[in-house]
Amino acid sequence: MPQDPSGASGPARAIVDQLGGAGNIENLTHCATRLRFQLRDASGIDQAAVEAIPGVMGVVPQSGERYQVVIGGGVQNVYNDIQALPAMAGGGAPADPEDAASIKAAARAKGPRGKFAWLDSVFEFLSDSFRPILGALLGASLFITFMALMSTLGVIPNWADPRTDLPPSWRFLNLCWQAVFIFLPLYIAYNASKRVGADPWIGFAIVGVVMLPGFTGLADGIDPIEVFGSQVSVVPIFGLPLTVFDYSSQVFPPLLMAALLGPLYKGLKKLIPEDLHLIFVPFLSMLIMIPMTAFLIGPIGVYTGAGLANLLRAINDFSPLIFAIVIPLAYPFMVPLGLHWPINAIMLLNIQTLGYDYIQGPMGAWNFACFGATAGVLYLSIREKDAQMRQTSTGALAAGLLGGISEPSLYGIHLRFKRIYGRMLVGCLVGGLIIGIGGGVKTSAFVFTSLLTIPAFDNIPLYAAAVGAAFFVSMFLVIFSGYRSPEQQAAFEAARVPVADLETAKKGETTEDVIAASALRARESAPRTVEVFSPTRGRNRSALGGT
Repeated sequence: MPQDPSGASGPARAIVDQLGGAGNIENLTHCATRLRFQLRDASGIDQAAVEAIPGVMGVVPQSGERYQVVIGGGVQNVYNDIQALPAMAGGGAPADPEDAASIKAAARAKGPRGKFAWLDSVFEFLSDSFRPILGALLGASLFITFMALMSTLGVIPNWADPRTDLPPSWRFLNLCWQAVFIFLPLYIAYNASKRVGADPWIGFAIVGVVMLPGFTGLADGIDPIEVFGSQVSVVPIFGLPLTVFDYSSQVFPPLLMAALLGPLYKGLKKLIPEDLHLIFVPFLSMLIMIPMTAFLIGPIGVYTGAGLANLLRAINDFSPLIFAIVIPLAYPFMVPLGLHWPINAIMLLNIQTLGYDYIQGPMGAWNFACFGATAGVLYLSIREKDAQMRQTSTGALAAGLLGGISEPSLYGIHLRFKRIYGRMLVGCLVGGLIIGIGGGVKTSAFVFTSLLTIPAFDNIPLYAAAVGAAFFVSMFLVIFSGYRSPEQQAAFEAARVPVADLETAKKGETTEDVIAASALRARESAPRTVEVFSPTRGRNRSALGGT
């Protein structure tokens, strides 16, 4: 592909062209692995053509005019290359957050998004509040894993116990990950406020008030009480009861704050003359939202999170076996919908209140079953000499095993070939069973479940056995039963008809006739049911196809 004068290269220009050109792109953002397009018209896009672009791992058409292109770990570079294209000057994410919100609102108005469009918006809100900080969370999780490994090897005492007095050097290393989680409410407040069209720094400042040491210092000298496992104190402020919490690592309060700040901020911009926006919109937003957050929203958020955490804890206490099975079986369906974000918030809350989390262990069974299915696809793509799928599965497997990120596998492969899901769920079940029978797995920190973070879990042998079983069961099921449906396999075989077949076509036969005949032979030799069939069948059929 020729170099763009702006320096953009790789798949950038091809992606823009296949999506209808820069003029068809209303808005462009990205998450950890995907380019997220808001298009003017998504009806004429050739999905197969987009997927065929080198460097593209898959596409995810969504409701309305939204379209996602799965890139993998190099998404930031591709995003920058697209923005560098001359045709994209002024494109991408609008400078005004309110413009971005209005674009999405207009897209929703273009057509029905189902009976539960509001629920779709809630999931988008949750996802966009967390996605920008995934990199920081991933980096912090590796610091945590290193500390856990050193503790396991006996180099340092139990680093997760707050009563442990570590040497200064190790205390410094401990601070490297603590900053991400202690100030997590501030990061979420920024992202969530931006998502709803408010000034993100206003949201940051509002939550910053309840994060100050002086805020928790208001409770000095007052006996705390325990509510949902958290120690709280009630302080009279101007005659009103103020519940003082430690908001470190809390997730629900900043989300609720932003949900109210968005409409308030937009309303103030409409009521106040434009010349006075810079002063009075931020001031009045803070004047209203700081007391509301401290007195009402903050406590509601804390109690909501604590209530959900206690519910899951009760299920786990009732039957660790059932819990360990349900979590990995539910995650493959929760992640595409964004339902896993609230569960992640509960994991953080468990660590803050209990000192450990019991959800991440069973969740690891799902992740490694997902990665195992991807490994099976990689094996088959190498055997079938499918260069495009080999590239996609290699990148997805590396992102999973080393980073604990399932999105490239899920969006790039599994949701495209839904035959994989049944095989992957068996791996989830096996991994969950092992964890449940073994009495459960805990961790004292929030980590991404990858090969590198195995030492962060308590009962390492049990956890390693569970995720290993989940991985290999899924991998071998995919290898031995395939990942394409009979129709997809027939189309794949037809698409790679040997050139010799075309050159030796019988007199009167067209190229289409030869391809159709090859497709028919592939369809006839494809399995008629979903029963397991030999992984060599594809090779044998290919060898017989020319006879």
